[in-house]
Amino acid sequence: MAVRIRMKKLGRRHRPFYRICVMDARSPRDGKEIEVVGTYDPMIRDEDARVRFNLERVGYWLSVGAQPTEKVRILLKKYGPSGTRLKENQEALARLAEQRARRLTRAKIAAAARGRAGQKTSETS
Repeated sequence: MAVRIRMKKLGRRHRPFYRICVMDARSPRDGKEIEVVGTYDPMIRDEDARVRFNLERVGYWLSVGAQPTEKVRILLKKYGPSGTRLKENQEALARLAEQRARRLTRAKIAAAARGRAGQKTSETS
Protein backbone atom coordinates (compact mmCIF):
# COMPACT_ATOMS: atom_id res chain seq x y z
CA MET A 1 0.00 0.00 0.00
CA ALA A 2 1.40 3.41 -1.00
CA VAL A 3 1.13 5.82 1.90
CA ARG A 4 1.20 9.62 1.57
CA ILE A 5 1.39 12.41 4.12
CA ARG A 6 -0.99 15.05 2.86
CA MET A 7 -3.42 17.79 3.84
CA LYS A 8 -7.11 17.15 4.45
CA LYS A 9 -9.23 20.29 4.05
CA LEU A 10 -11.67 21.25 6.79
CA GLY A 11 -13.21 24.56 7.81
CA ARG A 12 -15.68 26.57 5.80
CA ARG A 13 -15.69 28.88 2.81
CA HIS A 14 -13.07 31.66 3.15
CA ARG A 15 -11.84 30.09 6.44
CA PRO A 16 -9.70 27.07 5.52
CA PHE A 17 -8.16 24.71 8.03
CA TYR A 18 -6.14 21.61 7.20
CA ARG A 19 -5.26 18.43 9.04
CA ILE A 20 -1.96 16.89 8.01
CA CYS A 21 -2.78 13.20 7.70
CA VAL A 22 -1.21 9.93 6.74
CA MET A 23 -3.46 8.42 4.05
CA ASP A 24 -3.53 5.73 1.43
CA ALA A 25 -2.46 7.33 -1.86
CA ARG A 26 -5.61 6.06 -3.60
CA SER A 27 -8.08 7.64 -1.15
CA PRO A 28 -9.73 10.99 -1.98
CA ARG A 29 -8.44 14.27 -0.52
CA ASP A 30 -11.01 14.38 2.27
CA GLY A 31 -11.26 10.60 2.62
CA LYS A 32 -10.43 8.34 5.54
CA GLU A 33 -7.01 8.89 7.09
CA ILE A 34 -4.77 6.36 8.78
CA GLU A 35 -3.49 8.88 11.34
CA VAL A 36 -3.53 12.65 11.92
CA VAL A 37 0.03 13.90 12.47
CA GLY A 38 -0.50 17.67 12.51
CA THR A 39 -2.51 20.73 11.55
CA TYR A 40 -2.06 23.75 9.31
CA ASP A 41 -4.13 26.93 9.82
CA PRO A 42 -3.29 29.52 7.14
CA MET A 43 -5.48 32.16 8.83
CA ILE A 44 -3.15 32.64 11.81
CA ARG A 45 -1.20 35.87 11.32
CA ASP A 46 2.12 34.65 12.74
CA GLU A 47 3.55 32.45 9.98
CA ASP A 48 5.62 30.38 12.38
CA ALA A 49 2.54 29.47 14.46
CA ARG A 50 0.48 28.15 11.55
CA VAL A 51 1.84 24.59 11.63
CA ARG A 52 1.71 22.00 14.41
CA PHE A 53 3.32 18.59 13.98
CA ASN A 54 3.51 15.52 16.18
CA LEU A 55 7.22 15.22 15.41
CA GLU A 56 7.56 11.70 16.81
CA ARG A 57 4.81 10.30 14.56
CA VAL A 58 5.97 12.24 11.50
CA GLY A 59 9.45 10.79 11.97
CA TYR A 60 8.00 7.30 12.27
CA TRP A 61 5.92 7.56 9.09
CA LEU A 62 8.82 9.00 7.12
CA SER A 63 11.05 6.17 8.37
CA VAL A 64 8.63 3.51 7.10
CA GLY A 65 8.44 5.10 3.66
CA ALA A 66 5.46 7.48 3.65
CA GLN A 67 5.88 10.10 0.91
CA PRO A 68 4.83 13.71 1.68
CA THR A 69 3.05 15.83 -0.94
CA GLU A 70 4.76 18.98 -2.25
CA LYS A 71 3.16 21.38 0.23
CA VAL A 72 3.69 19.02 3.18
CA ARG A 73 7.32 18.50 2.08
CA ILE A 74 7.87 22.28 2.27
CA LEU A 75 6.24 22.44 5.72
CA LEU A 76 8.36 19.51 6.92
CA LYS A 77 11.51 21.17 5.62
CA LYS A 78 10.70 24.26 7.69
CA TYR A 79 8.98 22.83 10.79
CA GLY A 80 9.58 19.07 10.70
CA PRO A 81 11.82 16.93 12.92
CA SER A 82 15.01 18.49 11.50
CA GLY A 83 13.38 21.71 10.27
CA THR A 84 15.12 24.99 9.60
CA ARG A 85 12.55 27.03 11.58
CA LEU A 86 11.66 24.52 14.30
CA LYS A 87 12.84 26.77 17.14
CA GLU A 88 10.86 29.76 15.82
CA ASN A 89 7.81 27.50 15.44
CA GLN A 90 7.96 26.37 19.07
CA GLU A 91 8.39 29.96 20.31
CA ALA A 92 5.47 31.16 18.17
CA LEU A 93 3.22 28.36 19.44
CA ALA A 94 4.10 29.29 23.03
CA ARG A 95 3.22 32.95 22.33
CA LEU A 96 -0.06 31.89 20.73
CA ALA A 97 -0.98 29.72 23.74
CA GLU A 98 -0.17 32.62 26.07
CA GLN A 99 -2.40 35.00 24.07
CA ARG A 100 -5.26 32.51 24.11
CA ALA A 101 -4.93 32.05 27.88
CA ARG A 102 -5.04 35.84 28.42
CA ARG A 103 -8.08 36.13 26.16
CA LEU A 104 -9.86 33.36 28.10
CA THR A 105 -9.07 35.04 31.42
CA ARG A 106 -10.45 38.36 30.17
CA ALA A 107 -13.61 36.62 28.95
CA LYS A 108 -14.14 34.94 32.33
CA ILE A 109 -13.70 38.27 34.15
CA ALA A 110 -16.15 39.97 31.80
CA ALA A 111 -18.70 37.16 32.24
CA ALA A 112 -18.38 37.37 36.01
CA ALA A 113 -18.88 41.15 35.86
CA ARG A 114 -21.99 40.70 33.71
CA GLY A 115 -23.29 38.10 36.16
CA ARG A 116 -22.86 40.45 39.11
CA ALA A 117 -24.49 43.29 37.19
CA GLY A 118 -27.46 41.03 36.42
CA GLN A 119 -27.82 40.08 40.08
CA LYS A 120 -27.95 43.72 41.17
CA THR A 121 -30.72 44.57 38.75
CA SER A 122 -32.79 41.53 39.75
CA GLU A 123 -32.41 42.35 43.47
CA THR A 124 -33.72 45.90 43.02
CA SER A 125 -36.80 44.75 41.05
